[in-house]
Amino acid sequence: MADEIGPSGNSRRCYAFQASGGPVFQVFNQRTKWLQKERAASNAKQSRQADYLKDEIATRVCERLLDIQRHFPRVLDLGANSCNIARALTNESPDPSDPSAPPLSNKISELVAAESSESLLYRDADQAFNSQLAISRHVLTDEETIPFDAGSFDMVLSSMSMHWVNDLPGVLAQINSVLKSDCPFIGAMLGGDTLFELRTSLQLAEQERKGGLSPHVSPLADVKDVGGLLQRVGFKMLTVDVEDIIVDYPNMFALMEDLQAMGESNAILGREMGPISRDVLVAGDAIYRQLHGNEDGTIPATFRIIHMIGWSEGADQPKPLPRGSGQVNLKEILETK
Repeated sequence: MADEIGPSGNSRRCYAFQASGGPVFQVFNQRTKWLQKERAASNAKQSRQADYLKDEIATRVCERLLDIQRHFPRVLDLGANSCNIARALTNESPDPSDPSAPPLSNKISELVAAESSESLLYRDADQAFNSQLAISRHVLTDEETIPFDAGSFDMVLSSMSMHWVNDLPGVLAQINSVLKSDCPFIGAMLGGDTLFELRTSLQLAEQERKGGLSPHVSPLADVKDVGGLLQRVGFKMLTVDVEDIIVDYPNMFALMEDLQAMGESNAILGREMGPISRDVLVAGDAIYRQLHGNEDGTIPATFRIIHMIGWSEGADQPKPLPRGSGQVNLKEILETK
């Protein structure tokens, strides 16, 4: 999210297709993002310590499965990071209202975890959760191209990766294509005003010290646009909601260090290269505390999570009646009250 502190056979295969349209506007440098993830995974201990946010969001994504009474033979985890969703699926007692409920992994026969960073994908391949579900790992050569057959998955999950996609409509169209009929996509990504405290503090500090601005926090999709994109690529029965997770840090430097350990540093094309100058950082920390600081001396960082659910079209799904087919005038009902 933010800039880093330091230098730091003959048969034809039918793949999921990319949505047609004009040229894609490139916002993020995918090579830079891959390098950031690889570097984060190289320090496994620090990377695991910084996984608290991704683990929490993955758990909230998996909790959506509690409302779907269905078994899923084959599931894709797109943008798996360090397999946070696989870990969440194996959590004991996932249903707060039923302590005896089995792990959600019982709903899934096979999980395919797909991620562009091989080091991050395999970071925890020796951990205990791997033996608690049938998981296979697939290294993506391109985060925005889904290399699986159309109609080959019973569900697609995605947590904390789609906010780095340049062609979000194209990726959503590919997700819809790899799904079988009447199957769900459940995802969560950062959006909206995520890290607005950090963004405003760095902007004010840089304007004060340098007399200008450069992008240090990545732009993100807004919740009001996500539903339209899902509908545009053919998803049905949409649900989109947003929640804020606020994490307190001792100072701005600790926040930026954790973002780097998460592999969530700034990856905007055309950003100012190299670390932020020390005087801007010191000024930014002071401004952060003055504008947003907590009474106990810590600083809050807001992560706005956009949750989305969409279903591939199915013959047995409920459909709206044709326009004009209603037999009751809503105006008359309201006027009688």
